[in-house]
Amino acid sequence: MKTKKITFPRSYKLTPIAINPLKGYIGLYLIYTDEIEIPYPFGQSRLIYIGKSDSKQYSIGGRLKDHISGVGNPAVFNYAQNYPVSFTYLNFEIVKSFWKKSIEELENYFINDFLKIFGCYPICNNRSSFEEIQPPTDIELDINWSFFSPLVVS
Repeated sequence: MKTKKITFPRSYKLTPIAINPLKGYIGLYLIYTDEIEIPYPFGQSRLIYIGKSDSKQYSIGGRLKDHISGVGNPAVFNYAQNYPVSFTYLNFEIVKSFWKKSIEELENYFINDFLKIFGCYPICNNRSSFEEIQPPTDIELDINWSFFSPLVVS
C-alpha cells in the first residue's frame, strides 16, 4: 500500500481578499485559530473546522465567504467574529491524481482521521454519528496535522 503525505504549504487569513481568488475551486478547506489552542481529548490543535466544496457553484471561495458572513456554520462565524482565524485548502483537481473516491468521502476521511488522532471531531464540525469512510485499498493518507499544532512562544 502506498502512503501519500498530505501537507498544507500555505496559510491564509480568513478575509474577503484572501477568499476571492478561490471562486470556482473545488476541494477541502480547513479553518483554524491563529492564537487559541483547542484542548481535544488526545492533544491540542488550533483546527476548528474541516469543510468541502463539491461544485464550482459552491466553491471553496463561496463556502468560506458564507462562513464569515454568518450564512455558513454559526460556530465558525462566531470564532471569526471574536478571534483571528486562518484557513488552508486542498484543490480537488490535484488530489484526484491519487484519491479515486468523491470529495465527500475525502472530507469524511479527514474528519475521521482527526477523530483518531485527537479523540473527537473538530469543534465546529458538529458530527457525532458519521460513517467512517475507508480509503482506497491501494493508498493511505498521512495527513500533516502538526500544521495546526499549538503555537510555540519564545
